[in-house]
Amino acid sequence: MKYVEKVLKSLKKQNPNEPEFHQAATEILTTLAPVIEKHPEYEAAGLLERFVEPERVIMFRVPWVDDKGKVRVNKGYRVQFNSAIGPYKGGLRFHPSVNLSIIKFLGLEQILKNSLTGLPIGGGKGGSDFDPKGKSNREIMAFCQSFMTELYRHIGADTDVPAGDIGVGGREIGYLFGQYKRIRDEHVGVLTGRGLSYGGSLVRTEATGYGLIYITEEAMKARGDSFKGKTVIISGSGNVAIYACQKAQSLGAKVVAMYDSNGYIYDPNGIRLDVIKDIKEVKRGRIKEYAERVNGSVYTEGCRGIWSVPCDIALPCATQNEIDKKSAELLVKNGVKYVAEGANMPSTLDAIGVFQSSGVVFLPAKAANAGGVATSALEMAQSSGRMFWSFEEVDAKLKSIMVNIYHNIDNAAKQYGFEGNYVMGANIAGFVKVAEAMLAHGIV
Repeated sequence: MKYVEKVLKSLKKQNPNEPEFHQAATEILTTLAPVIEKHPEYEAAGLLERFVEPERVIMFRVPWVDDKGKVRVNKGYRVQFNSAIGPYKGGLRFHPSVNLSIIKFLGLEQILKNSLTGLPIGGGKGGSDFDPKGKSNREIMAFCQSFMTELYRHIGADTDVPAGDIGVGGREIGYLFGQYKRIRDEHVGVLTGRGLSYGGSLVRTEATGYGLIYITEEAMKARGDSFKGKTVIISGSGNVAIYACQKAQSLGAKVVAMYDSNGYIYDPNGIRLDVIKDIKEVKRGRIKEYAERVNGSVYTEGCRGIWSVPCDIALPCATQNEIDKKSAELLVKNGVKYVAEGANMPSTLDAIGVFQSSGVVFLPAKAANAGGVATSALEMAQSSGRMFWSFEEVDAKLKSIMVNIYHNIDNAAKQYGFEGNYVMGANIAGFVKVAEAMLAHGIV
């Protein structure tokens, strides 16, 4: 469609050298052509041009002092992408790979992901090229305090509510929240993923992993299938991977492989999650230790090889573009039937094409990993109402949200003539809600 092509061409020209942002925008906009044709008022209002342009981009330096007394400087980012349906909501990522392109791609995806939850939250994302690995608690505290000393000016419980992401867990959220409270002298729900002792929510730690399994389970149920007896591989070994593994195992699946940034472990008898948790959550160690502790398991250096392990279900839960065309072809060759994305954009566009053309049920990240932000929004609701819900209450709400997301994207795909194409379904279902809100607000 000429309008979509024009917007994409302009976006790439105005935002050069941002490949991740280009990739996300291309994947989203090309699937929206049928919606634009059906709603010419969207083009008349310049809606796509406004949709792909962040409302605000904040970049700042973050100076801090390490344990040797040396001054260090990192870059900080917050992209407030779209607030049409609610305050900006999206995580903070601390990782050496962080740059403006990655933050913008994550923020653009977040708009649709948040819309799909059905909750009143807009899209945003932020972070820094700071690497928490190998840093002492004092160094991490010093960095977080410096980061928040700038960020606090731009966020608020009804404006922008960041959360965690890669490199930002409970420890980092605690330091960030403490500094915000210190500066603003107010105890409000300005961050989610907080500890239970100071306003956090039960299930938040498990939410993205659990949600990933709930939506996959619903897709399987629609096909008369279930997790029982299935072989599963999961990339990553952080919160998302660990709790996806836990929930999949509870439903009768056998998870046989996981990885971290150094390599992967294969256990034909099924991953022992207690060992993984001890290594990653308690000792903050490397996954290769698993092979040293569990007989019959094998550790292999490098991550790509995990996709050669035969499985029924693949759950990429690590990082962007971890499954390329070659890896996708290998998965299909080895019999994969379902691929659900726990990470953000872990499959390249070519890989997605392989899955879809091979009849694999493919659930994209903006739908499949929405459980984390959905539970963050539930945490916001609890904060606003000064309430605290039980684990069972939050888990039930999470499952209901994920089941609804599946049916919404399934219905949207069918409505526009693309039955079974959940990339189309997710983009369309998420976009239409945001588009209608943007139209209602006028040219802003």
